Amino acid sequence: MTGLVRAEMTGLPDGGTCARLTMRAPRANALEPGLLADLARALDDAEAADAKVILLCGGPNFSSGGDVRAFQAACLSGEATAYAAEVVPALQALVLRLIAMKRLVVVAARGAITGGSAGLLFAADLAVLAPDAFVQPYYSRVGFAPDGGWTALLPERIGAGRALEWLQSDRRLSAEGLRAMSLATAVSDTPEADAEALASHGALGVRLAAKALIWDEARRESIHARLEAETASFLDRIARPETLRGMERFLVGLGGRSDV
Repeated sequence: MTGLVRAEMTGLPDGGTCARLTMRAPRANALEPGLLADLARALDDAEAADAKVILLCGGPNFSSGGDVRAFQAACLSGEATAYAAEVVPALQALVLRLIAMKRLVVVAARGAITGGSAGLLFAADLAVLAPDAFVQPYYSRVGFAPDGGWTALLPERIGAGRALEWLQSDRRLSAEGLRAMSLATAVSDTPEADAEALASHGALGVRLAAKALIWDEARRESIHARLEAETASFLDRIARPETLRGMERFLVGLGGRSDV
């Protein structure tokens, strides 16, 4: 791994192991190839260690989603489709993997959870958010097609109508709003500690059995097909001139900020 994900193994009260994976990449953990590859390898290591709980964390900002600056540079160099084909399928594979894992996946998040990174939240079994955490799509503003499960997984969580309205309105949902939407289990000033405590309560085997029943093969196959459709739509749109203009407007709006 390249050090973009820190992995720590801690013990659980029942004698099991929790793999705490903390993203620590530049630009608020923007989803670029190195970070996505490190996350996949960290999950490999967690499974090899037979960790029963996966705790995903992200520092002051969980993740700002796709690296708009990197996508803009790829567009300007004529490599937009190639870059997107490296990034988006890697994200989609992580989302699908999290719902299929025979592990309890828990997210502890602060700050921004935007764009495709929200898929990691949508795929979690439990989530504890800091009061400053928020989710916003940003797709209509930037010009990207939705990825990370916004159209593939989110409708399973909150219903198709509410998922579509959220994407169309580009609303920002606060931590409390996400809890009301059942996308977060709790809101806490100490999300990492509370998330690990939450994962320790109850019979883990029963919880994992419930997860396997909900995310059965038929439902996973349906999600996979929808994720593939998201990827195809993203690749179709990324090289269009209007997408580049959308990225340029978005980056102008950020001013001199270098963290996103």
